[in-house]
Amino acid sequence: MVRYRRNFVPGATYFFTVTLADRRSSFLIDHVPALRAAFRTCRRERPFRIDAIVVLPDHLHAIFTLPQGDADFSARWRRIKGHFSSHMITSGAFARRHSNDDFALWQRRFWEHTIRNEADFARHVDYIHFNPVKHGLVTRVGDWPYSSFHQYVRQGLLPADWAGDMDEGKLKFGEC
Repeated sequence: MVRYRRNFVPGATYFFTVTLADRRSSFLIDHVPALRAAFRTCRRERPFRIDAIVVLPDHLHAIFTLPQGDADFSARWRRIKGHFSSHMITSGAFARRHSNDDFALWQRRFWEHTIRNEADFARHVDYIHFNPVKHGLVTRVGDWPYSSFHQYVRQGLLPADWAGDMDEGKLKFGEC
């Protein structure tokens, strides 16, 4: 069995993809308030900055920056997934389990990539913001409500019509 090695760099910035076990589900966007609450609770317990995020029906992409001296992003994802799952179970919205009795809401692992530099950061932010268009959920980036794109527009970092008429093949970004 291949052992996956994670790159733990204290205080670093990371790109993540976190996915539900059921890839046909719309559970994340159906329960956005509970997901937001899970993020808030985790950030109170284990602070980190969310630099960019998009929530799609069955997965999400995010860029986090951890505090100096802290490289434990796995504990943060464990807490976010746990808080969200607990809320879903308590509300009666979800109760399916794996054979080992763990709840089967999330895929057990997640994808992580250490952001290397400003260009890498910008490419991943663009990937996050364009993702709803890539998946055919909307035709314009600004039409997807569950994205940090709207915060970037409010802060003047991106225009409201960013990538409005661009073809994905012409854009220079993507997962590494």
